[in-house]
Amino acid sequence: MQRASTGQVSVDGEVVGRLPSAGLVVLAGVTHTDTATDAQKLADKVWNLRILDGEVSCADAQAPVLVISQFTLYADTRKGRRPSWGDAAPGPIAEPLVDAFVEALRGLGAHVETGRFGAHMHVSLVNDGPVTLILES
Repeated sequence: MQRASTGQVSVDGEVVGRLPSAGLVVLAGVTHTDTATDAQKLADKVWNLRILDGEVSCADAQAPVLVISQFTLYADTRKGRRPSWGDAAPGPIAEPLVDAFVEALRGLGAHVETGRFGAHMHVSLVNDGPVTLILES
């Protein structure tokens, strides 16, 4: 999760998600043990964590969130030169959980934009601070 003054994600040259104002860019990875309950808890944490300028949360500032699925967060690079993706949940498991995370954020009142699950995406953002945090369930 990164605090960002701007951010957008494109697929095949088309912008599919963009922060309309300063907010958070969340790179969401899913592993085999993640559940819908984890998605709900993380959504609540993201929405209410006081990391925006002035120590306010997205909920306080009504700041938008750009969520981008990213299985590579679970790369295992301990051996050799080629990452292993075995810890990342496969698409049929991961996609519904990323969707549940997005819907949980929206249910809390967030304006959420997204990337496109499974697509090759180009992500650009201006990290504000810089502030980057890792949240795990």
